[in-house]
Amino acid sequence: MIAALYDDRSIRAHVHRTRELLSLSTLHSSLSTSLALQHEMGQNATANSGDPAKTEVLELENLGFMEDVSGSLSNLLSSPSKEIKCVESIVFSSFNPPPSYRRLVGDLIYLDVITLEGSKFCITGTTTTFYVNSSSGNTLDPRPTKAASEATTLIGLLQKISSKFKKAFREMLERKASAHPFENIQSLLPPNSWLGLHPVSDHKRDAARAENSLTLSFGSELIGMQRDWNEELQSCREFPHASPQERILRDRALYKVSSDFVDAAISGAIGVISRCIPPINPTDPECFHMYVHNNIFFSFAVDADLEQLSRKQLSDSNLKTEHASSLHGSSEKTLAKSSSGAAKVNGEKSSVSTTENHNLNGVMESASDAPSEAQLAESEQATYASSNNDLKGTKAYQEADVPGLYNLAMAIVDYRGHRVVAQSVLPGILQGDKSDSLLYGSVDNGKKICWNQDFHSKVLEASKRLRVKEHTVLDGSGNVFQIAAPVECKGIVGSDDRHYLLDLMRVTPRDANYTGQNSKFCILRPELITAFCQGEAAKNSKSKSEPKETLESTDSSKVDNVEQVDQTEAAKIAETSDAKPHESEDEKTVVEEYGSKTADVADKSEDIRFNPNVFTEFKLAGSPEEIAADEESVRKVSSYLKDVVLPKFIQDLCTLEVSPMDGQTLTEALHAHGINVRYIGKVADGTKHLPHLWDLCSNEIIVRCAKHILKDVLRDTADHDIGHAVAHFFNCLFGDCQAVSGKGVANTTQSKNQKKDLSGNQASGKSSKGHSRSKGGNVASRKQATCMNLSSESLWSDILEFAKAKYQFKLPEDARSRVKKISVIRNLCLKVGVTIAAKKYDLNAGTPFQTSDILNLQPVVKHSIPICSEAKELVETGKVQLAEGMLNEAYTLFTEAFTILQQVTGPMHREVANCCRYLAMVLYHAGDMAAAIMQQHKELIINERCLGLDHPDTAHSYGNMALFYHGLNQSELALRHMSRALLLLSLSSGPDHPDVAATYINVAMMYQDIGKMNTALRYLQEALKKNERLLGEEHIQTAVCYHALAIAFNCVGAYKLSHQHEKKTYDILVKQLGEDDSRTRDSQNWMKTFKVREAQMNAQKQKGQAVNAVSAQAAIDLLKAHPDLIQAFQAASGGASGSNSNNTVAGETFPRGRGVDERAARAVAEARKKAAARGLLIRPHGVPVQALPPLTQLLNIINSGMTPESSVGDDTNGATDAPIPTPEEPAKAEAQPQGQTPVGLGAGLGALEAKKQKQKAK
Repeated sequence: MIAALYDDRSIRAHVHRTRELLSLSTLHSSLSTSLALQHEMGQNATANSGDPAKTEVLELENLGFMEDVSGSLSNLLSSPSKEIKCVESIVFSSFNPPPSYRRLVGDLIYLDVITLEGSKFCITGTTTTFYVNSSSGNTLDPRPTKAASEATTLIGLLQKISSKFKKAFREMLERKASAHPFENIQSLLPPNSWLGLHPVSDHKRDAARAENSLTLSFGSELIGMQRDWNEELQSCREFPHASPQERILRDRALYKVSSDFVDAAISGAIGVISRCIPPINPTDPECFHMYVHNNIFFSFAVDADLEQLSRKQLSDSNLKTEHASSLHGSSEKTLAKSSSGAAKVNGEKSSVSTTENHNLNGVMESASDAPSEAQLAESEQATYASSNNDLKGTKAYQEADVPGLYNLAMAIVDYRGHRVVAQSVLPGILQGDKSDSLLYGSVDNGKKICWNQDFHSKVLEASKRLRVKEHTVLDGSGNVFQIAAPVECKGIVGSDDRHYLLDLMRVTPRDANYTGQNSKFCILRPELITAFCQGEAAKNSKSKSEPKETLESTDSSKVDNVEQVDQTEAAKIAETSDAKPHESEDEKTVVEEYGSKTADVADKSEDIRFNPNVFTEFKLAGSPEEIAADEESVRKVSSYLKDVVLPKFIQDLCTLEVSPMDGQTLTEALHAHGINVRYIGKVADGTKHLPHLWDLCSNEIIVRCAKHILKDVLRDTADHDIGHAVAHFFNCLFGDCQAVSGKGVANTTQSKNQKKDLSGNQASGKSSKGHSRSKGGNVASRKQATCMNLSSESLWSDILEFAKAKYQFKLPEDARSRVKKISVIRNLCLKVGVTIAAKKYDLNAGTPFQTSDILNLQPVVKHSIPICSEAKELVETGKVQLAEGMLNEAYTLFTEAFTILQQVTGPMHREVANCCRYLAMVLYHAGDMAAAIMQQHKELIINERCLGLDHPDTAHSYGNMALFYHGLNQSELALRHMSRALLLLSLSSGPDHPDVAATYINVAMMYQDIGKMNTALRYLQEALKKNERLLGEEHIQTAVCYHALAIAFNCVGAYKLSHQHEKKTYDILVKQLGEDDSRTRDSQNWMKTFKVREAQMNAQKQKGQAVNAVSAQAAIDLLKAHPDLIQAFQAASGGASGSNSNNTVAGETFPRGRGVDERAARAVAEARKKAAARGLLIRPHGVPVQALPPLTQLLNIINSGMTPESSVGDDTNGATDAPIPTPEEPAKAEAQPQGQTPVGLGAGLGALEAKKQKQKAK
């Protein structure tokens, strides 16, 4: 620390920082770090004892907990590290504030400190030093004590007055120093945890914690000026960005301001929902309340999905009332749309003036008289969908980055069932009437449209980058305007003379597949628009190069078009999916970022633009032909989505090209392909033949439906009943629960469905915040009764109905019993922000959850924090280089991207984790295992901190760490990491997923390498069962399974079984790929290899005819001595026959699944060679003779009839020295027996051989 003068603000910050330094709560220790430290300590202990004997690798109990996922919940969270206590307490003294005469001599603060020795000190903080004063009792004595202890820092002073503090503080620093540097860094927006420690730790007195909570400011600064978020953000946008260094500085400033804004918005939104912040228009109805706090504007959005369902149930006689109440129930946007041009706050809100209140009343009256379509549309302006679209539109314009055109900072916070939209305040909008501030767009749904040439030129520039077409529209009076944006957007000039564009809810056109009244905000995704335009450009360039080509039909041209696009997309995905085939949207899309299109494609597809105002209620000018052409182009891209993109995505899912693990990664994969989540029902219908995909889609639909109903319950629940209501809801969803009457609640029999059928004020009370936050006792009683009247039957009938209405998906009648409970609980908790106790739940009981199991309710946030486009482009280029095998160039690009991101976002960011993963991959391919482990460890820590402990990416980080450790011969560490990966996968996807089976195979490979064949076979058997259940009999992964299984039997010398399994591989490949495919030919070569080896063994067998009888008896004795072998064969015969398959890869040619396992299979040969060249420790080829377990002997007896003793040596030679008839690929072939992950145990053949063995025994 630099010695400088303290002031009021800095001395408080100093005390706060001191408390942080004296606590380990900021240290987030990763399990991987602690495993590595334990391993290192164990090695040191062995080295010191001088005992060279290798420690026995423990057998991990993974198979057990995969079947009982609920029991593994308590294993996810590690118990918190033991706190090191340095001081009893440091609190602000009750002598504060300093009296005026002491202020004049520099006193700023007084602290009361109790040391570990039990001594009490009163410390004075001045502008220059901290010292112990002479105060005792209730009177301040500011004189320094006789000991005259003083120091420039508080820690320095504490070290002088307490020896125990000095010792404990040194221990604290050593503990922090032993951790990975990334574990000490705070994550700006940490993910919500859905599990909390159980049993809950004791809540102890902490005066400092109490002080902090009592000075809660909901995100604003306690001392000094409030931050002007808008000015900070727009000033950062205006930074120069010509040179790379200037761009880094600009990106860094934008990222920091945006992150701080989101943080403050979350705190403010919680304050708004908790009724701690007063509204700026308290005289208006409560559902129209708006809030300004900490220079952030807060407003409420309404969950319109439930309203749409209830609307369907209403009779015609109720329609009028429903429309009026729906209008009343919507939030402030209604007010803005219905008021005059002057009535704007942030463009979409209304300022508080009497004129607008009159407007509001007028609209309310007209609405009750004649609810027109426009007014119904107005009522939906503040729905969940519109706020989501607004955020997407804001992001799009931010990324377009047009000079002179500005957007507001924006975040959406979901908390306790409410959705709050937070925005930075538009300059000058709260300071009175600026009737001339609207320059562009409309505030009254197109009745009056404003237009300005200067504004239009800027919007036009942005529209070129966003593929929005310049077009003409009519206002209510018939005047024609030429605009390049949605009609309802608002271009406003602020008091700072900047041009702001707001209300960007329809930057992309409406989905022509959804044109019903309730689908007003069903718009297409920008990724789809980009892919479509690139496909059209590719098609045009192809038709130019081949002018004589015959014209194809529309349908076939569409298919060709998408095949080209999707080939380029698939190529890009292929480059990245080695590492993470379920890549999130920001990695996998061809272009998500509008500005980063390649120049040539951009030029060819420049002319493809879309009119965002077709299929809306706005009147379009222009010729009928032009309007028809605009509509046709939107229909074309909508049918492209339905007829081309969706089937291609389903096909990718079926081939495991895309392999999502949970709801979040499924959503990301859908978005990456440009598919809206509303199509998830069609995806589910297309994957019915693959149980894991159907389960994944149907579970996600159930979670999304339950989320809306749970939010509705939370909105209607009083503060003191939230825990009870959530527990009751979970019991209804996962148990068998009847409606209960709440304690002290009025007796009412109103059911959930009846509630939804009601119209008028009650419907609006449900959807608006007004009634739910009313303090009237009767209303609260009604709500509580509504929540408690929920039963399992009514909840599931609501979910089935909701799924049909929203996703056009009919859940089966037995959906309730088929649901994957743990995965659904996890997904629902993450979507709503619930934290439950990490303990074993009896999910078959009627009421598995107690109120005490609900530990917390956290806000869930969506934001528009900008990303660093330059680093992203470097990563994309690096991935291309890596795919081409140019390791040096790829390493340079990834390192540069990592350096830029470190400067822009700091290390705790998902993009930084991506860079670390790719760097680890490059180093792995180059054979530098130790450096690969360092990079992979960084990725693992960042994923744990930024995505969550049990995110699928975190699971695969553990899997990759395991493979790297295995490459360094550290099998025990590798297996412990694999155990963690399996635990995390079981929580996110459940035990039935191809990735789980693939991880089993990796575990088996590790056990096989250390000679534990019995354990390896158990894992292979389990993997085989899973894949037979999940994937079809002739799935290409089945061939991969049989091939790897043949290799596994080859390793133990069972060449006959190897040949039989490779024959099955060959048959499947011939059927799927044809005889000319390279993979089919490879399989044929392997068959010849095994045939040769079998012939060699038969020749040896003929030499030893005399030992047949002895060997048969030996086999019987062996089985008696080792009953586990009988179990292994029984398991093999019990498994399904014929259809075993898996998600792993053979060589470089088979399709990929997820990247944890297949990367190793692909690169292992090259990595081993290079590692050997570098002198790194690598595993020798072949299994050590002494490690061969009894099963190997038994298999050889089956094959050859030799004695167990003579078979051992032959196996080893066979596994290592036999010729391999694929000279063109020696490295790959050589790697196969050792580095290839063996896949599955041939159940059918295993059973056959077991029968033969029994006959011999007889």
